[in-house]
Amino acid sequence: MFESAELGHKISKKVYDAEVPKLRVDLLNAQFELSKNGKFPVIILVGGVDGAGKGETVNLLNEWMDPRFIQVHAMGTPTDEEISRPPMWRFWRALPPRGRIGVFFGSWYTQPIISRVLRKSKSSQLTENLEQINRFEKMLTDEGALIIKFWFHLSKEAQKARLKALEKDPKTRWRVTDTDWERYKIYDKFRKVSEHALRETSTAEAPWFVVEGTDPNYRGLTVGKILLDAMRNRLDQQPVKPHIDVPPLRESIDKVDLLDRLDLTLNLGKRKFDTELEKYQGKLNLLTRDPRFATISVIALFEGSDAGGKGGAIRRITAALDARHYKIVPVAAPTEEERAQPYLWRFWRNIPGKGGVTIFDRSWYGRVLVERVEKFCTEQDWMRAYSEINDFEEQLINNNILVVKFWLAISKDEQLRRFKEREQIGFKQFKITEEDWRNREKWELYEQAVCDMVDRTSTEIAPWVLVEANDKNYARIKILKTLCQRIEQAFK
Repeated sequence: MFESAELGHKISKKVYDAEVPKLRVDLLNAQFELSKNGKFPVIILVGGVDGAGKGETVNLLNEWMDPRFIQVHAMGTPTDEEISRPPMWRFWRALPPRGRIGVFFGSWYTQPIISRVLRKSKSSQLTENLEQINRFEKMLTDEGALIIKFWFHLSKEAQKARLKALEKDPKTRWRVTDTDWERYKIYDKFRKVSEHALRETSTAEAPWFVVEGTDPNYRGLTVGKILLDAMRNRLDQQPVKPHIDVPPLRESIDKVDLLDRLDLTLNLGKRKFDTELEKYQGKLNLLTRDPRFATISVIALFEGSDAGGKGGAIRRITAALDARHYKIVPVAAPTEEERAQPYLWRFWRNIPGKGGVTIFDRSWYGRVLVERVEKFCTEQDWMRAYSEINDFEEQLINNNILVVKFWLAISKDEQLRRFKEREQIGFKQFKITEEDWRNREKWELYEQAVCDMVDRTSTEIAPWVLVEANDKNYARIKILKTLCQRIEQAFK
């Protein structure tokens, strides 16, 4: 893939000086138009050979465009905070919102490539990382992002000459490190692994552009024109209605589903409840103070029918925890800031570090529940969300995050009783809204969405726990007991 980037491409200073002014104007116009319409973000990845001009090119883009609408992220060695979370956490947090440009100087490709070159990972691990990256970038482009990936290349001889030239000049000597020379010694290994990575991840949605880095004029003009063409092409496109060509999901032909099979008559008496509550709250407290808990973290997410008892169950959990170590994330309609990002962004922001507990009162499953039923997103969006969510949860679990998912199920009659109770009791009236009544009218649609959700996202690593919640006492103890069991299993 690098042959065309070893031909000695050059642009004369005369040509460069003649073309740059118009290019800068056109880039600024495209950038302002992007900022004004706010329809998509631009994500620029900068990678390649040491000494090939990556830093100079990033500085050039900052000089040519308005810095108010472009943000550069130099993704170096992960901090302690970043190490305590999944590897992709720091990239998710840095994604640009719609209408903005984000430049990643070092990206999600860096660590997988370096680890493989230095033999810190196996070939199979690199393959898995690249497959995950392809799915990640596909999700970003499906969400509307424009991804432009630049790989700056030098031949082995050109890299040696470039590093020596930088060392010779007192103004640039500081830019050449011992690490640069160490990597030069294993240039062939870097080339082989990098070429493999680019070949596996240069997709129709996010292709790689390999740029020869020897001549700064050629390098700068090439990057500027590719960026302009990509932005201009997207800005000038007419909206295309998404098309999905997979069979639609259908309910069971015998009308029997998972929720039908739940025994909602299960209950627990007050005396037994008090005994069990003390037992499992005490056990949960001890488990979270166990030294082994510092090596994991916990996400407990709650979904369920309106008035299903999520809030009461969450309070019984937090009563057993140290307030310094848990966080409750109530999920409502996304804010303006959140709507400017991919739908998983607001959840990635709240991933706990080691030894932490995050409780989601509703979650990322809104995409395949309320957004599906209320048609807040297209069928294509919620259909692809099943695999995106499974990928997301797999990344969490691979980072020693325990994901415990609860669906609190109640009958339609029990929901009606609780709705009426909320309307009659003063301190509960805030819990009932017109939206709750509207949702109730779509009971069957929500029930079908729940069954599809469980079928497609209850995995061997993150299974759903269906909770029979007509009786609140029974539901709360089942939840506490399950949470304790899952933490104990994680310690083994």
